[in-house]
Amino acid sequence: MPTRFLALALVVPALAVIVLLFIVPLAASVVGAFEVGGGYGLGNFTKTFEFYAPDIAFTVLIVALSTGLIGIFAVAIGGYLTLGENPRTVAALRWLYRWPLFIPFIVVGQIFRTFIAKNGPVNNLLVNAGLIAPFDAVSLLDWRGIVLAFVWKQTPFVALLLAGAMASIDRGTIEAARNLGASRLRILMEIVVPQVATTLLVGLILSFVTMMSVLSVPLMINAQSPTMLTVDIAFRINAYGDYGVANALGLVSLLITASVAVIYLRVSMRERT
Repeated sequence: MPTRFLALALVVPALAVIVLLFIVPLAASVVGAFEVGGGYGLGNFTKTFEFYAPDIAFTVLIVALSTGLIGIFAVAIGGYLTLGENPRTVAALRWLYRWPLFIPFIVVGQIFRTFIAKNGPVNNLLVNAGLIAPFDAVSLLDWRGIVLAFVWKQTPFVALLLAGAMASIDRGTIEAARNLGASRLRILMEIVVPQVATTLLVGLILSFVTMMSVLSVPLMINAQSPTMLTVDIAFRINAYGDYGVANALGLVSLLITASVAVIYLRVSMRERT
């Protein structure tokens, strides 16, 4: 009995935090999404899809594109760390690729807002190098900037997971493929990646969910329409005090992430069984 009470005492604080900070706000948001004029209905969802359907599609496309690019770059980084033959290059890459992990999204938004502007360092470097004329400089402060910021920020996270999974692979299979004349690209795609596919999938799903919740990057980089749902939620509350539509937008965002989280849950259950 004392052991049982001790275990319960250790669990209760964590459960209380989850209930107070996650379950209760989620329940309030779900209920608020259906509250219309003192009653309940679908009016908030009607406004949501009437006004923000392009933003919903924009959000899904941006996050899906970013997720795909993150997967490509993470596989490339993890693959080189595992199969690279130049020790200095491997050591330099291992030291460099993790830095974005320690930079908050709001700082990432400010960095890219300055870095990829029309008169920012990227265009100035290209102009000074004679690669483009000054009047050919263009701003990337649109959907491209959002994708660049997301990919730069989240790739190290997935690459770190992949690099750890790749390091645990039996080197015998890799050496056998090398002895048979397989190229590094073929070894990576046909031997290494299939063995770490689950880790890659989990990392991409977590990145997808994270990017769906980011406000600072689209707010600071993309000052035009369409925009992402997080910006719409903030605008609906700050400009109109319309918590009903904001809750409906949040519920739509939740359903999008939940559809991806189902994949994560299925993978986890498959591994346990």
